[in-house]
Amino acid sequence: MSRAFVIRLVMLRKPTAQQTEIEMVTLDGLVPPDHLLRKIDAVIDFSFIHDRVSGLYCPDNGRPALDPVVMFKALFIGYLFGIRSERQLVREIQVNVAYRWFLGLRLTDPVFDASTLSQNRRRRYRDTSVAQDIFDHVVEQAIGHGLVDGTVLYTDSTHLKANANKNRYDKAVVAKSRADYWDDLDRAVEADRATHGKKPLKPKDRQPPEKETKISRTDPESGYMVRDGKPTGFFYLDHRTVDGRHGIITDSFATPANVHDSIVYLGRLDRQRARFALDVKAVGLDAGYATAGIAKGLEDRAILGVTGYNRPTPPAPGMMPKSAFTYEPGTDTWSCPGGQALAYATTDRNGYRHYRSDPALCFACPLLASCTRNPKAVRTITRHLWADIRERTDAHRKTPWGKAIYKRRKETVERSFADAKQLFGHRYARFRGLLGVTWQCLLAAAAQNIKKIALAIAPKAALRPA
Repeated sequence: MSRAFVIRLVMLRKPTAQQTEIEMVTLDGLVPPDHLLRKIDAVIDFSFIHDRVSGLYCPDNGRPALDPVVMFKALFIGYLFGIRSERQLVREIQVNVAYRWFLGLRLTDPVFDASTLSQNRRRRYRDTSVAQDIFDHVVEQAIGHGLVDGTVLYTDSTHLKANANKNRYDKAVVAKSRADYWDDLDRAVEADRATHGKKPLKPKDRQPPEKETKISRTDPESGYMVRDGKPTGFFYLDHRTVDGRHGIITDSFATPANVHDSIVYLGRLDRQRARFALDVKAVGLDAGYATAGIAKGLEDRAILGVTGYNRPTPPAPGMMPKSAFTYEPGTDTWSCPGGQALAYATTDRNGYRHYRSDPALCFACPLLASCTRNPKAVRTITRHLWADIRERTDAHRKTPWGKAIYKRRKETVERSFADAKQLFGHRYARFRGLLGVTWQCLLAAAAQNIKKIALAIAPKAALRPA
């Protein structure tokens, strides 16, 4: 017996235009209750922005200004939802009811012009102090919610492509950047040379060396980056530190891409400890920070450093590596495979002691051909003044707790950068010049923190009443 199927009759009607009908609605009713901006509005206090920038406005003269709180909240919308263009941001605010609700605009209120954002940035906010203070206040709110403890910090850097043509440049000779620990190193070098009866280095010999580099004609403040496994061209670096508890960003610092990661690290670490009263016990760093200067700075601050393995430069094919020599701490010499002791010769401005062989003994050594190609048959081995400290720091990586700390890098700072690039437009520099890129890095980091705070706290907090 066949089963009967009932087909319903459906009448097709032509829709009528409803866009001009009058409806009684509220803006609050149009925003979904679980929208991200509702969660942010419930837990983040933006009122501090008005107090911070009020001194930059005239109190009793001029045209009425756009409320700075509204302006910065609009900029945060751009970072939160990946809107790179300020003109596009204004167009999105015009049609998005959630954005209007967050900014306190009615459905019929006109939206400010995009030039208001750009001209305020160029004329009123001509340094990075406002952006830095806004970022710091957001971090303080995260600390107040118990999302930051500062026990373990993770630091790394990522590159942002500069708004510059890599083929339009001039060449110039510039001095290399001076590391934060250079003053301590100068004093250590001076003391070591005096101990060994060497004359002090001349002032010109203690200045950072100069090198020829490419300077962009489009954005001269960007840096030409040449790194293994990285793209070549003009970039900026965002040096970022993330707390190990919930991944809150505690510091963001922009530099040209030709500034090494280790150059600014200790100074930024000290700033975080002083600004937020963080009691840092350990830090997780990649191999770029595995230097004697960083190890010395961390040990002086009673902080345990866990750094990645920095593979030494291999010797020329057929030549004997440095690992074939043995350092003798008691006599402060190096023993070569042929049994000769390499004695101390000098200490250079970079903090390396030079140990040299006796050419009279080397000429008769059967290993000479694989040991050195020096025409005078002299083999030189170097060892940093702080090599002992560096070795102690490297040993942390092999401990169970060190392995656990280093493993969390991918869950903290690496994930933070991945989110920044994928969701917050952090692949490219939005502006030209270090000032604009610094603003971008700080506001993007603040927006990431705002989102993290909202997602962590809002489910537990009562949403503000309409």
